[in-house]
Amino acid sequence: MSTDPFMALAPDQHVKVLPRHLAGPGPVDLRTVWPFPEDWSVHQADDGEALATSPCLRLFTTLVPDAVSRGKGRWTVTANRAPFGPAAWQISFDVTTPVELLHDVHTELLDLYLEDRHSDQDRLFEDDTSSQEAYMPLLTRGWSHQVKTDGRQFFHAPDGLGVVQHRYATNLHSDSPTWSAWGGDPSEPYWRARFSQGTPTTLVAAFTASLVSTEPVSRTAKDIPVHTRRHLYVAATAPAKQEPASTPVASRPALPGLGRTR
Repeated sequence: MSTDPFMALAPDQHVKVLPRHLAGPGPVDLRTVWPFPEDWSVHQADDGEALATSPCLRLFTTLVPDAVSRGKGRWTVTANRAPFGPAAWQISFDVTTPVELLHDVHTELLDLYLEDRHSDQDRLFEDDTSSQEAYMPLLTRGWSHQVKTDGRQFFHAPDGLGVVQHRYATNLHSDSPTWSAWGGDPSEPYWRARFSQGTPTTLVAAFTASLVSTEPVSRTAKDIPVHTRRHLYVAATAPAKQEPASTPVASRPALPGLGRTR
């Protein structure tokens, strides 16, 4: 049995670790997850809920925390063909999803939005990217491939603690996500991500590329999930930050550029 690589570290010591799917969520910061420009409308409520909308009012992305749920709440991206119309597609992530994956998907979402706005394309709704672009990053990083006869294929991380599922046989009447992923023990995943039918494959590809990225992510030792730490590789460590002996209690500051609602 492998030993716990974090046992000798101070709880506040920063470490850089891999693989990403086992690293824990990291700090939940809207400025990290949502790289949106100033023309996007962003609001955050006092209870932590947040909403961002594109200027065209066809894209909505939200954060709804829920401390008592297994996934601690949900991040959601919803796209409508017409402002305030029915959802054309939707992506959801548990709040426990590694923040780097969230950032990379939202960055690609912004790129698609800007590309559509400055061209005659509509890749947010008519993306012709092949499924291969989404699963090739997994195969090149040693993830195994399993095809089922029920129209699904699975990609498993080498450690057995990460899975990406693709429903390649689409059913127009099915509410099942076309792509889904989870990390942690398969019987009780630590986080889940779901991409509905119609989601641009380009966004899925951004997610899988981030999922298997070899760039380590930064965490404090105390934030590493206990049940995954034996499977993590510590790439580097940094000294724990020294806190002042007495720090006045302050309320959470509003984020720059964010509207506050109650």
